[in-house]
Amino acid sequence: MAKRRVLIVEDERDIAGLIQHALHRTGEIEAEVVGSGDAALKAMSEEPPDLVLLDINLPVLNGMEICRIARSRADLKSVPIVILTARSAEDDRVTGLELGADDYITKPFSLRELTARVRAVLRRASSQEAPPTGVYRSTHLVADFDAISVTVDGHPVKLTRREYELLRYLVQNRNRVVSRDRLLERVWGYDRVIETRSVDVHVGRLRSKLKTAGRQIETVVGLGYRFIDETKAQP
Repeated sequence: MAKRRVLIVEDERDIAGLIQHALHRTGEIEAEVVGSGDAALKAMSEEPPDLVLLDINLPVLNGMEICRIARSRADLKSVPIVILTARSAEDDRVTGLELGADDYITKPFSLRELTARVRAVLRRASSQEAPPTGVYRSTHLVADFDAISVTVDGHPVKLTRREYELLRYLVQNRNRVVSRDRLLERVWGYDRVIETRSVDVHVGRLRSKLKTAGRQIETVVGLGYRFIDETKAQP
């Protein structure tokens, strides 16, 4: 089986070396290291990796800008990005997730946990789980799961890979309450290894993008979320 390619973007060589060694020890991952933002974009453009492990404080371009650029480009928008940084403030976490990062890990970190989380993201990205086929339609929303197309009131909506998978799973389980832990497991591929705050951030962003159809994603306080059919939605 071919090894998965991980690009480590970290300007502190000692830290980068430890991470690279830990990932190589899995026997499943081949990790490359670059030490600046411009070098990261160059490497990503030449041969998109299976995952990017991205520091924020970098020379030339910082990690947030790299994330923003990657998510705006067709050739990189689906590449999983895990931010690894000393910035632990909630605002930084939320910003990173809103820019499209798949996970956010703060320093200092456990190499064992870091490896587990990287493997979890790779596992989810390569999942062979078949998506539901056909088209879901409501008053405002049309989601074509075969064509990977979403429109609201006739206007196309651009969703990130994570947002699309989140919508797909909610629609698949419509009218049922889905817990945050369940969403982490099914959409993120994690088993309680990241904060459920990630789910709330992505749901909020998805609701905003869906505009009038966003009301179909209902918060069930203390339990999770439920996607309700438009015929059952409250005005």
